[in-house]
Amino acid sequence: MFAVIRCPALVKGAFMLLKNLHHKLVMQMPQLLRLPVSLIPFSAKKSVMVFILQRIFKEALTDGDFDFLEERFLKVSVDDLQLSCFITLQQGKLLVLEQNDTCDVSFAAGLNDLILIAGRKEDPDSLFFQRRLRIEGDTELGLEVKNLIDSLDLDELPKIIRLALNDLALFVQKGIQIPEIAGERAATI
Repeated sequence: MFAVIRCPALVKGAFMLLKNLHHKLVMQMPQLLRLPVSLIPFSAKKSVMVFILQRIFKEALTDGDFDFLEERFLKVSVDDLQLSCFITLQQGKLLVLEQNDTCDVSFAAGLNDLILIAGRKEDPDSLFFQRRLRIEGDTELGLEVKNLIDSLDLDELPKIIRLALNDLALFVQKGIQIPEIAGERAATI
């Protein structure tokens, strides 16, 4: 028979260890992913991005909500992955490019912050004013892009994507919180 261990200090210690590991994993994941992501050819990344964007924004594309991006270029950068791409609309279809000579507006943030925005756990405006999201270039175009993203109804996404995005965003949201140790905040990594 197994004996039940009733030691609150041991349970609290184990819980704190798990919270600390969770925090370290979330904070270090972008650095851990940087090399593997860099080894994936852009053509493969592009195919995945186009597929996802076409699925997520299917209704918005059909309704013409992306027309403001026709022949204009949005640069999206994931700073800590050292990954960027250019998105534009041509003949009603979203195109993703690795390089482009012009950039009308750019959005840049870390991976965790972009996950929080996508999962609706953080407001882009809040991150912008905290300098965790940078928007540069054509202000009007940037505002249109931000408003389009804000208007996206997550309930219209396929259930598996919606649930995975929500779980990932929640995991990141809880993981970026600094675990408390003996009533004091732990130092950041």
